[in-house]
Amino acid sequence: MRVLLLGSGGYLGRYVAEHLLADPAVQLTALGRGDDADVRFDLSSGSPGALTRFLNAVHPGVVINCAGATRGGARELTRHNTVAVATVCESLRRSGCGARLVQIGCSSEYGPSQPGSSTAEDAVPRPGGPYGVSKLAATELVLGSGLDAVVLRVFSPVGPGTPAGSPLGRLAEAMRRAMQSGESELKLSGLGVQRDFVDVRDVARAVHAASLSAAQGVVNIGTGRAVRLREAAAVLARVAGFGGSLHEIDAPSGRGLVHHGPGGGAHVPAPGHGPGHGLGHHPHPVAEAHSTGGGAAAFPYPDGCGSWQQADVRTARDRLGWRSRIPLEESLADIWMEAACRI
Repeated sequence: MRVLLLGSGGYLGRYVAEHLLADPAVQLTALGRGDDADVRFDLSSGSPGALTRFLNAVHPGVVINCAGATRGGARELTRHNTVAVATVCESLRRSGCGARLVQIGCSSEYGPSQPGSSTAEDAVPRPGGPYGVSKLAATELVLGSGLDAVVLRVFSPVGPGTPAGSPLGRLAEAMRRAMQSGESELKLSGLGVQRDFVDVRDVARAVHAASLSAAQGVVNIGTGRAVRLREAAAVLARVAGFGGSLHEIDAPSGRGLVHHGPGGGAHVPAPGHGPGHGLGHHPHPVAEAHSTGGGAAAFPYPDGCGSWQQADVRTARDRLGWRSRIPLEESLADIWMEAACRI
């Protein structure tokens, strides 16, 4: 199977490439903006004609689009996430290759959901920010293209390579700084948000499965289990061996102590369980961390999805034969290993 991978240098793209290269039946060509790509091409500014000529030359059976931007203003996000996908769709329609398109979408397309609920593919999308809007517009372009195409709406990807600016990346970095400076206490805020964290390597398996399947339309990729960032922070402290205390400064009354000492920590609860399940939170929670000796910096949770999000993953199971395998504790341990290398 000849596969053209777009965006091979990004967080998800790197793992998709690695997974596909392990399959001897796959002949992979990587196209992207970076020097590590086989062919350099910027989807946000390149012409459909140029991409069409390349498709006709390579003649892939599958095109996987992991390219895009997660940060920036509305114009930049639209250019990289929407205009780029319009270029891909137009080029595939012009080309005679007949390739199947696997588009990587995201859960931000759905926007906020009711605490305790699982979001299925037929939910009405109501994105809460320009990123979700730009990705939803891309999904609509794909679904209306008439191509053999599937959109994978990936929920909150985690694991090795997690961007340092993400909530879990910031937590790991704050913990690393505290341990490096010998701090005995780390104060945290904004940990009430709950997300469906799915390992990036499981996402890569889902992309491979989608490439081989006949599934069309939208398919959610997640674990089907929302975890409060508070519990993730406690597990991260345990796998890191953080000997100090974690205090959540904006926690509900009586829940301020997240973790104390190497024997502290917490389990990751199943859906519908754990302290404070279903409590209301600020519409734009922040992940903020500071040690006893430093100042604080606040960052809005970036996806515009409010306090709760959990995937209904039955479609992925039924149509792709896929389900997540890697537990969150393993993902967090890998995040910590990368942070610890900077100590």
